Amino acid sequence: MLSIHPSVDGGIRPGTKDFQGGTLVCRCTRDPVEVTIRAQTAHNHACGCTKCWKPTGALFSVVAVVPHDKLAVTKNGQKLSIVDKTATILRHACTGCGVHMYGPVENPKHAFCGLDFVHTELSPQTGWSAPEFAAFVSSIIESGFPPARMGEVRARLKQLGLEPYDCLNPTLMDVLATHAAKASGKLKA
Repeated sequence: MLSIHPSVDGGIRPGTKDFQGGTLVCRCTRDPVEVTIRAQTAHNHACGCTKCWKPTGALFSVVAVVPHDKLAVTKNGQKLSIVDKTATILRHACTGCGVHMYGPVENPKHAFCGLDFVHTELSPQTGWSAPEFAAFVSSIIESGFPPARMGEVRARLKQLGLEPYDCLNPTLMDVLATHAAKASGKLKA
């Protein structure tokens, strides 16, 4: 059976209704980076893009968003470095273990500005929002996955309850399109 991601391979664990956040901890055994989040995550999903951090052996990352003002680096932030300063998502990775701890969108013209992308699998707490869909599914081919097996991947995602998309889900695509239409003046604010 294909390993989509360790946090979903055995089934998707539902989030807790009143969950208010927790911590994310990198994988360093000495002086780990810690990020504190004071909110529940949203839009949790499996992502097949080649930029998101994935654990060894996983085809997808699992990533969600939180408001930027609800996230703080609380330990060993000096170990963080931005992976690609030209990317839309400024992924902050631990220079020790390589784990991506958080990724803010800071471009004020982007619809996701003010959100930080996070990997809740790095948290010792349970209750985070459950993954809801799979995005950028075809992108795993760019990582070397055989194109002839994509039907198998999509079937496994559906079996897990993660609708596969080759972009984002319809709700998030609507957010991006609405933002673009308002910015161009085609849609009134």
